Amino acid sequence: MTVALLLTSCSVPESDDALVRVDQAGYIVGESKTASVMGDADALADAGYRVLDEEGEVVVEGDLGDDGSVWNDEYDAVRRIDLSDLDDAGEYRVELTGGAQGRSPEFTVSSAEEVLRPLADLTVTFFQAQRDGADVIPEVMRRKPSHLLDAAATVYETPTYEDGGQTLVGDLEPSGLPPWDVSGGWFDAGDFLKFTGTTAYATTAMIVAERGGATASDDLAAEIEFGLDWLDRMWDDETQTLALQVGIGNGNDAVRTDHDVWRLPEDDDANAAPQDDPDYTISHRPVFLAGEAGASIQPSVAGRVAAAFALASQRAASQGDEEAATTWLTNAADIYALADTDPAANATAVPAEFYPEDSWQDDLELAAVELALAAEAVDDDRARGWLDDSVEWATAYIDSDARGTLGVGDVSALAHAELAAQDEAAAPRLIDDLRRQLDSGVDAAASDPFGAGVSLVEFDSVPFAFGLIATAGYYERVTGDDGYREFAEQQRAWVFGANAWGSSFMIGAGDTYPQCPEHQVANLADAGPLLGAVVNGPNAAEQLEELNRFETMVPCESDAADGADWTEFDGQGSRYLDDVGAWQTVEPAIDFTATALLGLTAGLQE
Repeated sequence: MTVALLLTSCSVPESDDALVRVDQAGYIVGESKTASVMGDADALADAGYRVLDEEGEVVVEGDLGDDGSVWNDEYDAVRRIDLSDLDDAGEYRVELTGGAQGRSPEFTVSSAEEVLRPLADLTVTFFQAQRDGADVIPEVMRRKPSHLLDAAATVYETPTYEDGGQTLVGDLEPSGLPPWDVSGGWFDAGDFLKFTGTTAYATTAMIVAERGGATASDDLAAEIEFGLDWLDRMWDDETQTLALQVGIGNGNDAVRTDHDVWRLPEDDDANAAPQDDPDYTISHRPVFLAGEAGASIQPSVAGRVAAAFALASQRAASQGDEEAATTWLTNAADIYALADTDPAANATAVPAEFYPEDSWQDDLELAAVELALAAEAVDDDRARGWLDDSVEWATAYIDSDARGTLGVGDVSALAHAELAAQDEAAAPRLIDDLRRQLDSGVDAAASDPFGAGVSLVEFDSVPFAFGLIATAGYYERVTGDDGYREFAEQQRAWVFGANAWGSSFMIGAGDTYPQCPEHQVANLADAGPLLGAVVNGPNAAEQLEELNRFETMVPCESDAADGADWTEFDGQGSRYLDDVGAWQTVEPAIDFTATALLGLTAGLQE
């Protein structure tokens, strides 16, 4: 697949009078279609629009929608354009009429297959770029084998932190356990840490996408197997021990960490620092455990890994490999049985502040329902018991104060959809909670000038938007009710360019997308765009007061379309910046991109 499949024609310069924001990745025939115009209220008062096709012929025209709320001092009116009548496949652009001047980039209208599948497939390219170990793909981002010393990594005691997780207390203490082979796996984000929890979530998302038939490329299958292979390495079935992560991000003067240096991953293998040198842990990366041998495991990590292994069992059974299906089921059941169901804390990373998470019942709900489905696939009589467990955990989640929406931590929407299809008695309450999640997005979209159903002043706005898109698909599949479909289409338009900044938040999708992600390989390898990567997106303005800077970092900062400064489009307390040091807005991550895969493939499944 080439980038050309995803790029629209070259952008059309926009006037300063008004800016037209469209879904640059493409609209789908038969769907609702929205775009936005931002400009001066007086200039837009009598404005209309027309849509031109490739030959310059006017195919649709009309008036702008009602005046929206003020976005910022420069753009005090945001008006909607309803393009739903544009239902013939082709290439188009929008021009303003009635005194206002402005026009959109060119955009595509096509089938769901032609719009969504290339995007779903592109997410897999990002996972290829994130590979660690010996089995990298040189054609992707010029990757070279890296962190080969992970094949005999030292296991350390869980360290203590102060200052809100910023500073390691004392030295790292070896546990005395034998070296552990934790080679391979995916880098979590723009750094080179590897987390069991996020890898399990990403692998789960991939198997769900493959199982639904939405995408079944050889590349996807290879990444599923790559992720499962690493997760299998992180679980020692003989000692019943699960490794939590590889590498350390926050240290002190005596312990240099992944976040203290900016380099290519293969450079770490050339680091010859002795054991008493602070740089030793750069090349000899520590392993931390989720618990001692046979001891309880933090529930979110236990649930996610058990779910991934149970899905691997289902996958093996569907391929006719009963022996592998049974082995995966055994491992999934063992990990699930070790989950701490009365946790004092729910740490999923070291330090815990890297991935704070309040909810955990949703992870066990998902694990239990996938265990039940795996048991059915191999005719194991524990299926009904696990299904009852899943109902119990779903109820506990719904009754908790930690309810959220699908994204980097909360998997309840996926779990509810899986469980509702298996348990008719539990389905009404599960569906109510799916509706609760979607309604929270609908309410947010009603007060946002561009219809974003997520907060733009908190982390993870883009993956949460993709999570709402996926949830709308799950809700429709379970209930047959398409009442949230238009909302999902609006969210997809927002993440792909119909937003204040006029940027797509997936690299390689659309005409304007992040050029300077906070990603060490993308910054240093000089290998072109980090295709398929999904970034955080807009964040609270105050979060960007300090950017990451390293002497070895190649300076990179892009402008918005037509050379505009990004700050021109910041508004309502939110900010977006495409700068290599802006981890707050343009650092990609595997859990972000996995959630995008769920959202994109939900639109392909019937």
